[in-house]
Amino acid sequence: MIAFLRLIGMVLVVELIFYALISIYIRSLRREALEKEWDRRHPERAGASPERREFVRRSMIGFSRTLRARLALLVLILPLVAFVAIVVIVNYN
Repeated sequence: MIAFLRLIGMVLVVELIFYALISIYIRSLRREALEKEWDRRHPERAGASPERREFVRRSMIGFSRTLRARLALLVLILPLVAFVAIVVIVNYN
């Protein structure tokens, strides 16, 4: 049982690393899309500017509550649930 818990702990650590990487990647994609949207809306002020940074900052505030950000949590939940279910089914049948 201790070996099983240790294995679950290691799997969880690996999943947390993948979740962090996916989260960073998704946020960077959203930030890039917002920067392009600013440049499209304000062609005379395209490029790095304080207004653009403020627009991106304000737009990213609610990003963690979006569906795309929440779906990244499935990286943590689904593999762990599948792994535990497979181990339980194999060992108790």
